[in-house]
Amino acid sequence: LYQTVFFFLTFNLIDTGAQLFFREIYRFRPLIVSGQFDYILARPVNPLFRVLLGGADMLDLITLPPLIIFTVVLITKISGIGPGQIILYIILLGNGLLIAAAFHIAVAALAVITTEIDHTIMIYRDLTQMARVPLDVYNTSVQGFLTFIIPVGIMMAFPVKILFGLLSWQLVIYALLFGLIFFYFSLQLWKFSLTKYSSASS
Repeated sequence: LYQTVFFFLTFNLIDTGAQLFFREIYRFRPLIVSGQFDYILARPVNPLFRVLLGGADMLDLITLPPLIIFTVVLITKISGIGPGQIILYIILLGNGLLIAAAFHIAVAALAVITTEIDHTIMIYRDLTQMARVPLDVYNTSVQGFLTFIIPVGIMMAFPVKILFGLLSWQLVIYALLFGLIFFYFSLQLWKFSLTKYSSASS
């Protein structure tokens, strides 16, 4: 029971954290279509920072602290969890948010290139919802797809598995490397998309 509840809490921590920090991406398409993105590019603030972190959802800001408190309380009630596992859990939580950031950056880049964002971000939302339950309920091929192709398993499931001692150190290293590489390539895609941007005046 504790493992199931903890899995659900961890999913909501990452999902709510991503919604809190990256909510502005859902309002990005009108800036592209109307040409207001020109003004963002002309300002001294990094345009990616403005597009990605320009507006938080206050509802998520209210929801996040109780989730953190419940998670901490639950950890204290579970026996057999050492400090090393808790540290790795926090690191993999951060890695999950890094992967979520990379997804949102890639979606923003595609929006600059194609002026389409709504369907792409909804596909991301649907895929992450598949990780609301432990991936073990799916067959092996779906588990592999959600872990190694679309890394929602790395985002949502790996932190919980490392906390309960169900993850090998090789997969921990893989998860961290994947997060860094995915984030790097999303930044490169963003830079490329800016070279393809046609301003409202062009």
